[in-house]
Amino acid sequence: MSLTATARIAAAPDGSLPVLESAGPLALRRTRATGPYTRVTVVGAMSAPLGGDRLALEAEVRDGARLLVDSAAATVALPGRHGAPAAYEIALTVGAGAELRWLPEQLVCAAGSVLRMRTTVELAPTARLVLREEQVLGRHREAPGTLLSRLTVRRAGRPLLDQELGCGPGAPAGWDGPAVLAGHRATGQLLVVDPAFADKPVETRLFGEDAVLSPLAGPAALVTAVARDALALRRVLDEALSVLVPV
Repeated sequence: MSLTATARIAAAPDGSLPVLESAGPLALRRTRATGPYTRVTVVGAMSAPLGGDRLALEAEVRDGARLLVDSAAATVALPGRHGAPAAYEIALTVGAGAELRWLPEQLVCAAGSVLRMRTTVELAPTARLVLREEQVLGRHREAPGTLLSRLTVRRAGRPLLDQELGCGPGAPAGWDGPAVLAGHRATGQLLVVDPAFADKPVETRLFGEDAVLSPLAGPAALVTAVARDALALRRVLDEALSVLVPV
């Protein structure tokens, strides 16, 4: 039997959480604060998403608030009984002078799974964002599942980034070729949006052989990476984060 569930977060500038609604497998817990950020950790209350599930997570960072969202463990997409795809929708809104750090653990697409993931972000002109996505195709020594992922970011109502990735069985031809994953089984990105980049844009640079930092109009910076496994991917994205968002 498939599951439909929507969890919601709203963060206020005084550090409170006016909305913290768990749903289905998405259990939300307020955890120990990290610096000036109110922190919420997503805890998996059950195995999900399974084929046929429809999950959603909505987060609103109100004007002047600072929110960090992470997760207690990786999310593992698993096949359902009837081969239907699962869907996971994430909707993020960041208000004026607010900041969101969206730093979940990896998404793992197990063999036989099909997941359609959509992340949509709406930013005020003075909002700041740090968003990390990490996708791993298959568990250890396992064939990849199928992932169709799209990230859409708008700032002040105007497009800042809109990109889509399809990989795994049934994805468009060439997904494992030299122009996309080139045989790697982990891929990810780090997006940083900061009004300060308007006066001092970042410079293009490489992190190792398989990750690149590129400036975006917006003002923003995007790091895209591929890696042999989840650990190698995290290491390169952590290095990029330390460069773009110094402590």
